[in-house]
Amino acid sequence: MGLHGYRVHTGNWDYGGATVVSGGVNFCVFSRYTETMELLLFVDEYSTEPDAVIRLDPRANRTFFFWHILIEGLPDGIYYNWRADGHCDTRETGCRIDNGKALLDPWAKTVSHRLWQRDLACCPGNNIATAMRAQVVSDHYDWEGDEPLYIPLNNAVVYEMHVNGFTRHHSSGVTHPGTFSGVIEKIPYLRELGITHVELMPVMAFDPQDIPPTTAALGLENYWGYSTHSFFAPHPGFAVIPSCARDEFRDLVKALHRAGIGVILDVVFNHTAEGGVDGPIINFKALGNEMFYHLDFDDRRHYRDYTGCGNTVNCNHPMVTRFLVDALLYWVRQMHVDGFRFDLASALARGEDGNPQYHAPVLWATELSPRLSRTHLIAEAWDAAGLYQVGDFPGYRWAEWNGRYRDVIRSFVRGDAGLIPEVATRLAGSSDLYEGRGRLPLNSINFITCHDGFTLWDLVSYNDKHNIANGENNRDGHDYNLSWNCGYEGATNDPAILALRQQQARNFIAILMLSQGVPMLLSGDEVLRSKQGNNNTYCQNNELSWSNWTQVETHRAMFDFVRAMIALRRRHPTLTRNRFLTGKPALNQTMPDIVWHGIELNTPNWDDPHNQVLAFTLAGIAADEPALHIMLNMNEKMLAFALPVIKGLHWYLAVNTAHEPSVITPCEQHLFAAAHFHLEARSVVVLEGRISNR
Repeated sequence: MGLHGYRVHTGNWDYGGATVVSGGVNFCVFSRYTETMELLLFVDEYSTEPDAVIRLDPRANRTFFFWHILIEGLPDGIYYNWRADGHCDTRETGCRIDNGKALLDPWAKTVSHRLWQRDLACCPGNNIATAMRAQVVSDHYDWEGDEPLYIPLNNAVVYEMHVNGFTRHHSSGVTHPGTFSGVIEKIPYLRELGITHVELMPVMAFDPQDIPPTTAALGLENYWGYSTHSFFAPHPGFAVIPSCARDEFRDLVKALHRAGIGVILDVVFNHTAEGGVDGPIINFKALGNEMFYHLDFDDRRHYRDYTGCGNTVNCNHPMVTRFLVDALLYWVRQMHVDGFRFDLASALARGEDGNPQYHAPVLWATELSPRLSRTHLIAEAWDAAGLYQVGDFPGYRWAEWNGRYRDVIRSFVRGDAGLIPEVATRLAGSSDLYEGRGRLPLNSINFITCHDGFTLWDLVSYNDKHNIANGENNRDGHDYNLSWNCGYEGATNDPAILALRQQQARNFIAILMLSQGVPMLLSGDEVLRSKQGNNNTYCQNNELSWSNWTQVETHRAMFDFVRAMIALRRRHPTLTRNRFLTGKPALNQTMPDIVWHGIELNTPNWDDPHNQVLAFTLAGIAADEPALHIMLNMNEKMLAFALPVIKGLHWYLAVNTAHEPSVITPCEQHLFAAAHFHLEARSVVVLEGRISNR
């Protein structure tokens, strides 16, 4: 018999973590240089001392570098940690064992932050009383027939959102603000908007205390969550009952699926919450520092940092690759998510020597996994050390956040001239980046704004970032924003400036929804949410970051515009093509799939360095689909655009961003019979062409 009457068995190393099996609970963890391993058991998450300490016998409880034990009779919900000891040369091997630290299980499915004090995990000594805990929880969840959705990306409209910030504001009116449950109550809003997927900013358990000292001194915290420590556990702070975070997240997924909305997770596999040399020991540093992180070649006490966060995960070490792919499989199999967006994904393409690898094992193992074959994979195709792979990210299934699209469209709409050839290329799906490698328009995730940077309203209201509130003397955040404040910096009551800003916001949304590729919206842009010019609110868990639901009515006109543009996109398959445009008629059609124009027909003036206008005609794909004629005028003057004359086809005004309402439903459209359309300054117009029955 073991301590407290628990019967102890050898256990096995088939799977990591704490697994409830028929004979009890099997515990297993990997650690190469550990010589002795102890399992610490706690009655509850508030226990500062273990109720039992079970020492594992390396002759019986160690296989290869896995430590394992099976214990009978453990009550469901018990908490636990590991504690490791051993001797190694940190400079030579890179191992970083500290026998005073209570270690969080890397495979933990449920974790507690109740007692966590990051500063005590950063210095030598015992931190058992202030460590995070993992929990043993039986899994009896009823999915009620739910399965991961498969909505093809070319039909997708992605909505990036923060789980907590979406409903945290008192105006949300939900029962449990800031939680998975709160998002469920707002699903009717998402359905009304018309999006197909939510892309959730990090929901894997992260460390809110991981912020610079000057920021912490202001009482701020890591709000965005790009500081993961547990890749299998939902963040407990997003649950009504933290110990039920796994099932509460599943409830959200199930509810979204019932509404026809897919779930994409923003995952942070490039670094962890343990930071660099001065960072805390949480789990990986003590259990496998030498394999889990990129270490300095000459002195393995130090970390190579390609992420700007103190450490970089050594993703292409065989053990780490296995661990990360297993985490993805877990979230698909057990949590039913529909896709992943990988933060700073180019860090995952670095081999163990730090150099880029086209055949990086972790990327290809993810791409080629049969169990992930219907799971969307989206890369932020750069890292913080200069590796920029937009258009050249390894693999073929991987879609990419298209930073080139963002920058070109921002520049064009603010009025930069001479960009027309690249604007056309971005509108047409960025074939220059993707077609040559056999990829498709759906490989391009088009976006104007995301969590990282200005909101849409701030993009048209500020020329410069205003990040003083973050406590870093305005040094943090991007300086290269390609924004334009429409003549005044920040908030104003000037009606002319406000009208121009609203029109510019409509221009951005219209162009985004009229582009080939996959559009992504930032939550709150549909109601002109502002962060007061702060373009890096990673630490602002307050009203600066939260969605204010009173704006849904205050800016109802903008909401209606975004909703109508999504609806227009979804009723026109020609805007969501599977293949790149060719300029030639498709099979069984007489019209070319696209024809480019300027203010004169068939004259786009590609080489004019002063050009700020572009027009194009898109043929329909379906037999009954109206053709589209789209005109973009970013000049400061009204210009007359010639309209194409196509036999039997009549043009109807569908969109005009210079007016409100800007989108006209088909049943309310009127015939436009003139030879030219006078496009107002800084505006976008869409005409639908069809055989007139009027």
